[in-house]
Amino acid sequence: MSAVAGYFLQALAQALHLLIGVAQFLIVIRALLSWVSPDPFNPIVRAITMATEPFLRPFARLPLVWGGIDFTPIAALVALVFLDSLLPPLLLRWGAQLIYG
Repeated sequence: MSAVAGYFLQALAQALHLLIGVAQFLIVIRALLSWVSPDPFNPIVRAITMATEPFLRPFARLPLVWGGIDFTPIAALVALVFLDSLLPPLLLRWGAQLIYG
Protein backbone atom coordinates (compact mmCIF):
# COMPACT_ATOMS: atom_id res chain seq x y z
CA MET A 1 0.00 0.00 0.00
CA SER A 2 2.83 2.41 0.75
CA ALA A 3 4.26 1.85 -2.73
CA VAL A 4 0.96 3.02 -4.22
CA ALA A 5 1.12 6.17 -2.09
CA GLY A 6 4.71 6.66 -3.21
CA TYR A 7 3.78 6.43 -6.88
CA PHE A 8 0.89 8.81 -6.23
CA LEU A 9 3.25 11.34 -4.63
CA GLN A 10 5.64 11.06 -7.56
CA ALA A 11 2.81 11.58 -10.06
CA LEU A 12 1.58 14.53 -8.01
CA ALA A 13 5.07 16.02 -8.06
CA GLN A 14 5.27 15.69 -11.84
CA ALA A 15 1.80 17.24 -12.27
CA LEU A 16 2.69 20.10 -9.93
CA HIS A 17 5.91 20.75 -11.83
CA LEU A 18 3.97 20.83 -15.11
CA LEU A 19 1.30 23.14 -13.66
CA ILE A 20 3.92 25.55 -12.35
CA GLY A 21 5.66 25.56 -15.74
CA VAL A 22 2.41 26.33 -17.55
CA ALA A 23 1.64 29.10 -15.05
CA GLN A 24 5.08 30.61 -15.59
CA PHE A 25 4.61 30.54 -19.37
CA LEU A 26 1.17 32.16 -19.15
CA ILE A 27 2.42 34.90 -16.80
CA VAL A 28 5.19 35.76 -19.26
CA ILE A 29 2.65 35.83 -22.12
CA ARG A 30 0.35 38.08 -20.06
CA ALA A 31 3.21 40.46 -19.27
CA LEU A 32 4.12 40.64 -22.96
CA LEU A 33 0.49 41.24 -23.89
CA SER A 34 0.31 44.15 -21.46
CA TRP A 35 2.91 45.96 -23.56
CA VAL A 36 0.76 45.91 -26.70
CA SER A 37 -2.70 46.60 -25.16
CA PRO A 38 -4.65 43.77 -26.82
CA ASP A 39 -8.43 43.68 -27.15
CA PRO A 40 -9.69 42.70 -23.66
CA PHE A 41 -12.67 40.90 -25.22
CA ASN A 42 -10.47 38.59 -27.30
CA PRO A 43 -11.16 35.02 -26.05
CA ILE A 44 -7.46 34.12 -25.92
CA VAL A 45 -6.60 37.24 -23.93
CA ARG A 46 -9.51 36.58 -21.57
CA ALA A 47 -8.41 32.96 -21.06
CA ILE A 48 -4.84 34.01 -20.27
CA THR A 49 -6.08 36.69 -17.88
CA MET A 50 -8.42 34.28 -16.10
CA ALA A 51 -5.72 31.61 -15.84
CA THR A 52 -3.05 33.94 -14.44
CA GLU A 53 -5.19 36.05 -12.12
CA PRO A 54 -5.03 33.60 -9.17
CA PHE A 55 -1.22 33.68 -9.32
CA LEU A 56 -0.94 37.46 -9.69
CA ARG A 57 -3.66 38.56 -7.26
CA PRO A 58 -1.64 38.06 -4.03
CA PHE A 59 1.21 40.16 -5.45
CA ALA A 60 -1.08 42.90 -6.80
CA ARG A 61 -1.64 44.10 -3.22
CA LEU A 62 2.06 44.81 -2.77
CA PRO A 63 3.61 48.11 -3.88
CA LEU A 64 5.41 46.65 -6.90
CA VAL A 65 5.00 49.55 -9.35
CA TRP A 66 8.06 51.76 -9.85
CA GLY A 67 8.39 54.37 -12.53
CA GLY A 68 5.22 53.21 -14.25
CA ILE A 69 6.48 49.63 -14.54
CA ASP A 70 4.52 46.88 -12.79
CA PHE A 71 6.83 44.24 -11.32
CA THR A 72 3.96 42.02 -10.15
CA PRO A 73 4.58 39.35 -12.83
CA ILE A 74 8.27 39.19 -11.91
CA ALA A 75 7.42 38.70 -8.23
CA ALA A 76 4.94 35.97 -9.15
CA LEU A 77 7.54 34.26 -11.36
CA VAL A 78 10.13 34.36 -8.57
CA ALA A 79 7.61 32.81 -6.17
CA LEU A 80 6.70 30.11 -8.69
CA VAL A 81 10.37 29.30 -9.33
CA PHE A 82 10.87 29.00 -5.56
CA LEU A 83 7.84 26.70 -5.23
CA ASP A 84 9.00 24.64 -8.21
CA SER A 85 12.43 24.16 -6.69
CA LEU A 86 10.96 23.22 -3.31
CA LEU A 87 7.73 21.24 -3.62
CA PRO A 88 8.18 18.77 -6.52
CA PRO A 89 11.61 17.54 -5.35
CA LEU A 90 10.24 17.14 -1.83
CA LEU A 91 7.26 15.12 -3.07
CA LEU A 92 9.53 13.02 -5.31
CA ARG A 93 11.81 12.27 -2.37
CA TRP A 94 8.89 11.29 -0.13
CA GLY A 95 7.48 9.11 -2.88
CA ALA A 96 10.82 7.37 -3.40
CA GLN A 97 11.10 6.71 0.34
CA LEU A 98 7.65 5.12 0.35
CA ILE A 99 8.42 3.01 -2.72
CA TYR A 100 11.94 1.85 -1.90
CA GLY A 101 11.82 2.03 1.87
